[in-house]
Amino acid sequence: MRLLDRIWPLDVVIDPMTPDHAHRMSELHRLTFSRPWTDGEFSDLLAQKTVFGFVARELRRGKAQVLGFVLVREAAGEAEILTITVAPEWQGRGLGRKLMDSVLAKAHGERIEAIFLEVDETNQPALSLYRKLGFFQVGGRPDYYRDRLGRASAALVMRRDLG
Repeated sequence: MRLLDRIWPLDVVIDPMTPDHAHRMSELHRLTFSRPWTDGEFSDLLAQKTVFGFVARELRRGKAQVLGFVLVREAAGEAEILTITVAPEWQGRGLGRKLMDSVLAKAHGERIEAIFLEVDETNQPALSLYRKLGFFQVGGRPDYYRDRLGRASAALVMRRDLG
């Protein structure tokens, strides 16, 4: 196997999210968040006209496994990243970047002026990615997140202007 294939296999694609992805989304969310969202919560969000998202899928050996996803809500010329996650074994391979690039491309196409997100202050890989993508901190929420042991951390509110 070539090094490039281990980092970004040619059979990984980014596709628009559909309600059919809700179950796998909840499975992935459970692996990476201490308060995971349910199938029903994802289905309800995807039923809203202002919500869209993308999935990263591996197309290998006859399967189409979802490896990560990003879910976004848009309103009044702005958008908010509701959640983003990548399967633990696929983290660090650029899938989060590819998912965010898809969001940014759609946002530019729809003339969205700014994108917001909240990120756990302890999530250094995500913070690094968001800063590389041009997001900057505009606020915070103390003691917003809790890890699986109940320890609190702040949510950093970040923004990227697109205009």
